[in-house]
Amino acid sequence: MEGRRKRVLQKLTKREKRYERERKMLVKDFSLERAVIEEVFDRSTLMTIYDFLNKRTIDEIYGVVKAGKEARIYLGRNLDGKELAMKIYLTTSAEFKKGMLPYIEGDPRFAHVRRDTRSLIYAWAQKEFKNLQRAYEVGVKVPRPIAVDNNVLIMEFIGKNGVSAPTMKEVPPKKPKQVYRQLLTYLRRLYRKAGLVHADLSEYNIMIWENQPVIFDVSQAVPLEHPMADQLLRRDLENLYRYFKKLNVDVLSVEEMYKRVTSGKS
Repeated sequence: MEGRRKRVLQKLTKREKRYERERKMLVKDFSLERAVIEEVFDRSTLMTIYDFLNKRTIDEIYGVVKAGKEARIYLGRNLDGKELAMKIYLTTSAEFKKGMLPYIEGDPRFAHVRRDTRSLIYAWAQKEFKNLQRAYEVGVKVPRPIAVDNNVLIMEFIGKNGVSAPTMKEVPPKKPKQVYRQLLTYLRRLYRKAGLVHADLSEYNIMIWENQPVIFDVSQAVPLEHPMADQLLRRDLENLYRYFKKLNVDVLSVEEMYKRVTSGKS
């Protein structure tokens, strides 16, 4: 075990020397050593990934399946060959930090988090993991959370053969009325059973997989005691109304949906 660790560390050190020269390259390969030249990896992140490999939480890492300003998502596999998603939050985004604060402040779970960028991003990854756990436990279809450490989150991959399921923005659902009703049920479960408001729900973060909606990107979800929870819930409902109205679904008004979600009446 110690010998393997030394060999990996030696390889990581060699790669670090090439990091600045090759940092803009995007490599899709079957090895961590090739992946480290992607700009998302700093030494702390590499060590976190190494720990996941060492614990066999994840066995193989492939290329990027989604890249954004806040995070990169890599495809991986576990020892059984099952596809996993490894989400790595960037640790150098000051703009990202500003966007996080309204969702972290007022969340009692993170009342004592330090305000430096790295601490906030580590808390953000923990926040997404905890929110996924709560949602998954109450029967909301989300990627199943597997593990989290520092700025790295490992969860179920929604898709097949390295191809992510499409979002509702990319491909409208074939049965929009059914999907609309299911999403309203999910929001009710989140609110009444998990004590959460998604806070950023839209067609951009709902995938359709096997004809069912799957909600992802739940890091910003807030507990009901958050001072902005009510306002954020109404915004989520307004987005649902706007999207499904365009698909000619006979949707409830925002106020009716609000009562349905918060009262639990069917």
